[in-house]
Amino acid sequence: MTVADHACVKIAVAGALGRMGQAVEAVAATSDTVAVAARFDRPDAQGEGLVSVDAAMQAAEVIIDFTTGAASAALAERCAGRGGPALVIGATGISPDEQRRITQASQRIAVVQSGNYSLGVNMLLGLVEQVAAALPAEDWDIEVFEAHHRRKVDAPSGTALMLGQAAADGRGVGLGQVGKRARDGITGARPTGEIGFSVQRGGGVIGEHSVTFAGQEETLTISHSALDRGLFARGALAAARWVAGKPPGLYDMRDVLGFTKKG
Repeated sequence: MTVADHACVKIAVAGALGRMGQAVEAVAATSDTVAVAARFDRPDAQGEGLVSVDAAMQAAEVIIDFTTGAASAALAERCAGRGGPALVIGATGISPDEQRRITQASQRIAVVQSGNYSLGVNMLLGLVEQVAAALPAEDWDIEVFEAHHRRKVDAPSGTALMLGQAAADGRGVGLGQVGKRARDGITGARPTGEIGFSVQRGGGVIGEHSVTFAGQEETLTISHSALDRGLFARGALAAARWVAGKPPGLYDMRDVLGFTKKG
């Protein structure tokens, strides 16, 4: 089923009182291809129009969830237990156990999961992988930088980790073996092939990401700046339209954008 086949998708918004939940609702209000059928938040939350999780699952074809790893995993299990609705998950800072639970749920429902729903970032991922494959590790060091607002609780960001993974994929190595999350004290010389991460937190920065390829005689930096949370909401809504009616599976934005042939 394509977006064209599914003219108006009924969505529910998890974490409706949060910043991204509000952004999703604001963008959805301007769309004629999605309709907000339900909105919910924590069980103890109070707000006009909030419904229970069960009522939201009953009303929606797709739930968009930008909450937390724990909440996303629990929601995925509840949706899988009843055979739907589909999920679009944008939470980051997900633990290995939470990811295992989401992946297991995707055997029964369709799940789109991404650390970033921006078209620009997903283009950046492809570029980083290509550049990393072309520039040998012996001559080029890779550093991933990210900056976010003071309220972000996980570091490095999910997008930064995606960029590091893209670089590692380009070089055919495992990020777990070459990634360096922090440096402090007498660290010694940089190992060949290391992929470093650096983090800034402060103010109201929505999202800045860059990947630097540093050679002895020149430096190449590829970057992306988010100027409005609406861009992530628009990407999530595109994912919701795409995943409605899809068979069970774990998809990502590359699938939504047609970069892969999965599904």
